[in-house]
Amino acid sequence: MSPRLRRWSPKSSPASSSSNPSEYQASARYAARRSDRVSPFEKILRTPEEEPLSYLVLDRISKRFGDFSALNDIHLSVERGTARAILGENGAGKTTLMNVLYGLYRPTEGSIHIDGKAVSLKSPADAIANGVGMIHQHMHLANALTVTENIVLGLGGPHNLLNLRRHSAQIAEMSEQYGLAVEPDQPVWKLPMGMRQRVEILKMLYRGAKILVLDEPTSVLAPNEIDSFLDRIRALRDAGTTILFVTHKLDEVMHVADAVSVMRQGRVVAERDIAQTNMRQLSQLMVGRDVEPVRLPRHAEPGRVALECTNLVARSDRGLTALDGISLCVRQGEVLGIAGVDGNGQSELAEVICGLRRLESGRVVADGREITALSVSARMQGARIGYVPEDRHGTGLVLDHSIATNFVLRSFRRKPVARFGLIDLRAVSSGARKLMQRYDVRSRSSGQAARELSGGNQQKIILAREMEAAPQILVVMQATKGLDVGAVEFVQRKILEERDRGVAVLYISTELEHVAEVADRIAVMHRGRITGEVLPHEATAERIGMLMSGISAGEIH
Repeated sequence: MSPRLRRWSPKSSPASSSSNPSEYQASARYAARRSDRVSPFEKILRTPEEEPLSYLVLDRISKRFGDFSALNDIHLSVERGTARAILGENGAGKTTLMNVLYGLYRPTEGSIHIDGKAVSLKSPADAIANGVGMIHQHMHLANALTVTENIVLGLGGPHNLLNLRRHSAQIAEMSEQYGLAVEPDQPVWKLPMGMRQRVEILKMLYRGAKILVLDEPTSVLAPNEIDSFLDRIRALRDAGTTILFVTHKLDEVMHVADAVSVMRQGRVVAERDIAQTNMRQLSQLMVGRDVEPVRLPRHAEPGRVALECTNLVARSDRGLTALDGISLCVRQGEVLGIAGVDGNGQSELAEVICGLRRLESGRVVADGREITALSVSARMQGARIGYVPEDRHGTGLVLDHSIATNFVLRSFRRKPVARFGLIDLRAVSSGARKLMQRYDVRSRSSGQAARELSGGNQQKIILAREMEAAPQILVVMQATKGLDVGAVEFVQRKILEERDRGVAVLYISTELEHVAEVADRIAVMHRGRITGEVLPHEATAERIGMLMSGISAGEIH
């Protein structure tokens, strides 16, 4: 059976229909107005003889930004209490479509129907009033406030913020009911990412959301949090919530979804029941071709040591020990992968090497020269260190600046960008167009704000900026997090090209399969220490799992 439509039973009389007369009359008027161009999705309208075929329908949705068409005649219908995965490459239009549903964008053409009624969603407030809640890829929480304060923030009605005790009790009851346990009085800044994700979901459910849109919800979670999160999403679906699940991760689609819609270049190109497809087929539908793991043949053996870290000790932002005497080295023309559960010192390690975090003790040596006391700019210019940060939005890009401006953040003082102390805007624009083509950055123009791009295109801007600076050492943090299979392939290929150019690459990721695909050696971190090192072909899930849990290599038999 097609995932777009479900079977229905005709009713014998108007009295047996669950719709009321006013709904039917409004629907009939709507159908009459559009009788000249009736689409298959007009079948959602209630009549005296039948129920609506789908709970949520997006009919003929198009969205244009100037001359750029982000969505083209999208048709999507979802049954009540089911989970629909929205799959596609970065830039395919998935998030734009969900932003239309949530009222952040108004469609250029088309209509939205919920439970048989056409709705006008001009803002998120309209969406929430119609039972639509959205969990964004980057969380919208006030860290200084408690869980309860975040959930009730902005609620309408008198005295909603004054009776926090009543709200806390209701939130505690709801969190237990849905298996989303949280502590209502805990400040959000103290919560791990998995808990913050629960708060976001509870915030929407507390406002009465019947349709829950999840935009890349696992991109901020550690690997050990993902399975339990997906189980909770399935429980919400089974309890009657309609789920739209936007993701790049095919295994998550197979775990959660009842059906999947595949988008490419602003269109829905395929729809499948999940029982009638597999990950390989979905991958082909996403990118229009087979995608195989990247493993470029090595051009030369690793050279001399380019980066050496000895007995590094550093603290986290909370004052806790994040690096506890860690030592490692990376050679020229080598990729050293760092694996481990998020939060075990990986971020602090990258920041210490790049000069963004102070060392309490230890030494960092680049190409035989100690750089422990050097500034960030001295390391980037003198030691030629490139850095791809974990947080694309907070650290990697200036979101409100253009693509072209973000490309030159490292080079705006040098030729050809700078001439006689002034920035040559023509050179900036010309260089940006070349880099967009070379790194496959898809956008309207080089003047488009970085904020408006998909995560994959944002990542490509950062890669282009750092790699075009010709680094000798490249520190890459979570380079493939939240990227689709095509973008992952592109990023990995670029990293291996840097390796073959003689660059020493420190590749840090919580996604073990991606580490194993590009690394020459894999070191595993646990609580600020390296518990062991393995070669890619030795990196079994069992062995890596033991190292991730703190069992040292010497204890594994």
